[in-house]
Amino acid sequence: MNVDQELVRRVQAGDKKAFDLLIMKYQQRIIHVITGFVHDPVEAMDVAQEAFIKAYRALPGFRGDSAFYTWLYRIAINTSKNYLTAASRRPPVSDVDAMDATIYYDAPELKEFETPESSLMSDELKQAIHLAIQDLPEDTATAIKLREFEGLSYEEIAQAMDCPIGTVRSRIFRAREAIDKQVKAVMGGEEQ
Repeated sequence: MNVDQELVRRVQAGDKKAFDLLIMKYQQRIIHVITGFVHDPVEAMDVAQEAFIKAYRALPGFRGDSAFYTWLYRIAINTSKNYLTAASRRPPVSDVDAMDATIYYDAPELKEFETPESSLMSDELKQAIHLAIQDLPEDTATAIKLREFEGLSYEEIAQAMDCPIGTVRSRIFRAREAIDKQVKAVMGGEEQ
């Protein structure tokens, strides 16, 4: 039994402090996901709090068919979309800004000695990837972000997006093709 499963079991047995530990573990990731929809930081915090309240209330019915984070991620996405609908706004095309996701995870970058040329190329590549993801249909962008930025497995993505695993594989393949095309255009200076 992993840590999340044990904490969930404790919450279901009435241990409220175990839920506090789950919040501490996932709060920043959930807030980051929500800010992909709700761009105002104060509103995003409110939506995150609402998502955690919904999760707490729904936890007695959590069966563990998916990982806890996958389940929580889905609640956060739905809460964000419901918030935007209630605020008479249309949900954005993409869930998470690709540039923010790399900054959020403090991904260690392999750096050579930085030159103005390498810095410019790096910025151009990041922009190309960002634009490629931004131009994808919402479901395709969500799938690639869950895979590459959140590290979810294909099975977890299928559960989070409520679709067959074959659909997930197809979306990720199409996303990678689009990103590859943008990167090749930048690297080779080709026209798109």
